[in-house]
Amino acid sequence: MIDGLIAARKAANLTQAEVGHRIGQRQTFVSKLELGERRLDAAEFVKVSRAIGADPYKIMREAELD
Repeated sequence: MIDGLIAARKAANLTQAEVGHRIGQRQTFVSKLELGERRLDAAEFVKVSRAIGADPYKIMREAELD
């Protein structure tokens, strides 16, 4: 699912810093999520997805198919 978030962020032409700002966190928070250094709970996943402008449920369904 993290790969889906990364792809969605890049497709939206957003930087990690921009996403961090949208969710009230620093760029390093987003970087650690994307690198797998920090776990992401379900509520955070939905919050980040929506901040990117992506459908969290679509990202989950696509991850399930991989």
